Amino acid sequence: MRLIGLDVGSKTIGVAISDELGISAQKLETIAIDETRHNFGMRSLKKIVREYNPEAFVLGLPKNMDGSSGVAVERSKAMGERLKAKFGLPIYYCDERLTTIESKRVLVEEAGVHDRKKRKEVIDQMAAVLILQTYLDLNRKD
Repeated sequence: MRLIGLDVGSKTIGVAISDELGISAQKLETIAIDETRHNFGMRSLKKIVREYNPEAFVLGLPKNMDGSSGVAVERSKAMGERLKAKFGLPIYYCDERLTTIESKRVLVEEAGVHDRKKRKEVIDQMAAVLILQTYLDLNRKD
């Protein structure tokens, strides 16, 4: 079961893809978006859907630390609705609190990426990987 994981931000969307067995997530790309121009990266996502033929999308749900919802949660849910309307695939959400912080830690401590510019290029992808991997781990049927 192949899934696409998304870390939806205000300027970019990090994209990850699972393997065909739904066991592991790998980073794929970062898509630039512009909400003011209603550019939500659908062209790029359409190419990814065509290439990988996923069964569903998994979007990060960036709740506040106290569990409440804010603007970022609404952005993610709105993107989920757009994806559902465009592709007709199921949309799942996964709590993504601290994924950006964890992504930075992994990139610095484990991957040795100390250059801020290089980290910025892949941080959203790494967050998407963590979102998707968390979802896969929580929903694994061993």
